[in-house]
Amino acid sequence: MTEKKPNGIWELAKTVVWAVLIATVVRTTSYEPFNIPSGSMIPTLLVGDYLFVSKFSYGYSRYSLPFSPPLISERIFPSQPKRGDVAVFRKPTDTDVDYIKRVIGLPGDKIQIKNGLLFINGKMVERRRINGMPRIDPFGRKIFVPQFVETLPNGRSYEILEVLGDNGGADNTRVFSVPQGHFFMMGDNRDNSVDSRDPSVGFVPFRNFIGQAELIFWSWDKKWSWWQVWNWYKAVRFKRVFGDIR
Repeated sequence: MTEKKPNGIWELAKTVVWAVLIATVVRTTSYEPFNIPSGSMIPTLLVGDYLFVSKFSYGYSRYSLPFSPPLISERIFPSQPKRGDVAVFRKPTDTDVDYIKRVIGLPGDKIQIKNGLLFINGKMVERRRINGMPRIDPFGRKIFVPQFVETLPNGRSYEILEVLGDNGGADNTRVFSVPQGHFFMMGDNRDNSVDSRDPSVGFVPFRNFIGQAELIFWSWDKKWSWWQVWNWYKAVRFKRVFGDIR
């Protein structure tokens, strides 16, 4: 008697289905990859960075699930974001859009920007100037963007940019009183970030959080095209690969 061989196409189909299921479970419960399309988090995150976001850091909401079905009203296994975390969330005014910003204000906080300086609950956040970030202006000249190290009350430090100095459109604000269950988010590129200072974003409900950005696993300079194989060694930012996000 001859042994009947399994159908090759059926076996391949089962393998693909299992792979999709495993990938879906991992993306839902553990880590999900994201890429950075804009410069609102420069210098912490650059356009072309690819990163892993931990879904379990803050617990799970409907936005942790594929297609965001309304199966979870608020969050399960919740763990509150910490001041200074870099987090991915759904934009409150358009929940089809993912944003990534830094947690600045916690529920109950009062946040204000005065002359470019950040105030939390009436106290100025420490800011120390460092060497400017080099860039090329529209005329091809090398310039240096003002850069600072900001240190939050809990000791978290990170670098920020002030492209327009301390005279940008959002460098003087009213006092924002963060409601319970919400957070105040800001980009590190202070003059080029649409964040909680802008009414199109506003305060971010906890249920909108997707996860905490933890690791850059790939970084590609967008000025180089993927098809330019001969330029790959220039395009890959090797120093950023496997870098922690602080």
